Amino acid sequence: MVKQISSFLLLLFALFLGNSFSQAARSVLVLQPTEPQVLKSFKIKPVQADARARSCSYSVSIRTSCSSSSYTRDRVSLAFGDSYGNEVYAPRLDDPSSRTFERCSSDTFQIQGPCTYDICYIYLLRVGSDGWMPESVKVTGPDRRTLTFNYNTFLPNGVWFGFNHCNASSKSNSGVAM
Repeated sequence: MVKQISSFLLLLFALFLGNSFSQAARSVLVLQPTEPQVLKSFKIKPVQADARARSCSYSVSIRTSCSSSSYTRDRVSLAFGDSYGNEVYAPRLDDPSSRTFERCSSDTFQIQGPCTYDICYIYLLRVGSDGWMPESVKVTGPDRRTLTFNYNTFLPNGVWFGFNHCNASSKSNSGVAM
């Protein structure tokens, strides 16, 4: 009888732990969305004079989806950074005369910006009436692993749209007025 009660209590304890881990996993998914999100408020950080001295080079490869329009004349901007407030900003990646962001194509940009630690957020901003669907954005930085962010959806017009995998308690600038 004691053995049966012990087994029963062990089973209840295992179910309790399993439920706790399941709830923890769901909360992580909420904090780190796998789908791009609209960021209703976002402010690009001004570049500090000392940040220019510690500049790093990043390679950003953007693949346009085969489901996108044949090309876009929309203005496309990019911002990414780490949870320590280091942010790289590219105000205009688009160039309709060079056939940037054509359907089923990849475009690679060399971008200079402040050196970052692990990049944990990335946002794109599209302004215009053509519409555009990036498939993925791949960022390679100095001494950092290559990160790929999968979009596979049309970008909404006039709002920052992307991913924030930073710790919710970090001091990244998500939530700051645009």
